[in-house]
Amino acid sequence: MAISDFILNSNENTIGLDEIHLSEANKNALNQLLKEFSHIDVLSQYKLPVDNKIFLFGHTGCGKTTTAKAIARALNKKIITLNLGNIVSSRLGETAKNITDVFKKANREKAVLFLDEFDSIGKLRDHDDKDSSEMKRLVNTVIQLIDELPNDTLLIAATNHSKVIDTALLRRFQLKLKFVLPTEEQLDVYYNSLLEQFPEQFRNLERVYNISYAEAKDITFRAMKNAIIAKEEAKAQPEVNENVEH
Repeated sequence: MAISDFILNSNENTIGLDEIHLSEANKNALNQLLKEFSHIDVLSQYKLPVDNKIFLFGHTGCGKTTTAKAIARALNKKIITLNLGNIVSSRLGETAKNITDVFKKANREKAVLFLDEFDSIGKLRDHDDKDSSEMKRLVNTVIQLIDELPNDTLLIAATNHSKVIDTALLRRFQLKLKFVLPTEEQLDVYYNSLLEQFPEQFRNLERVYNISYAEAKDITFRAMKNAIIAKEEAKAQPEVNENVEH
């Protein structure tokens, strides 16, 4: 299969890093990353590499993919997204070749390479003993590709299951950013930001907590759609009655 068969392209608009609800620690780490890339030439003169390998882990729906896209936007780089859960197959030798091809493409284009479901490698290694040696070879291939990553290419790996990933892989990442569920206060700020785009009459929302930002967004938009549709149907109701009477 061609490389393009494995690369995921998204047409959705990418928001800026300043619009993402990041923890202070993550915000500071990413600001430092952006500064390093903006001064990459002068740092290279001092033989200082930039931190170009980032590991995002934590609860699903808390902004890992959104953050990866926003980083690419901030660096004005193309993002190449590869879902390892889709590419890893029983033919692990072929999988290694496909991953290598994607790395080469990212290196040529000085792009951001985003590897989603990075835990697929670690998980599958333990599922079947007969595949153990092949999986180890695949992990070694990925380690080598990471080690050979050029200074001007940025690798971002993301997972919801960091504990199953090979420690040798984890050691390759200079930045490890944890994404956790937002607090009630953080969710209130987020709910407010979502609701302010709608008329006052639709903002009476029953707020749910102890969930991710993605879940809060789904709940809010679903409630808004129901309220708007109900209003439109109520407006149409007198016309229906009037037609029936005539």
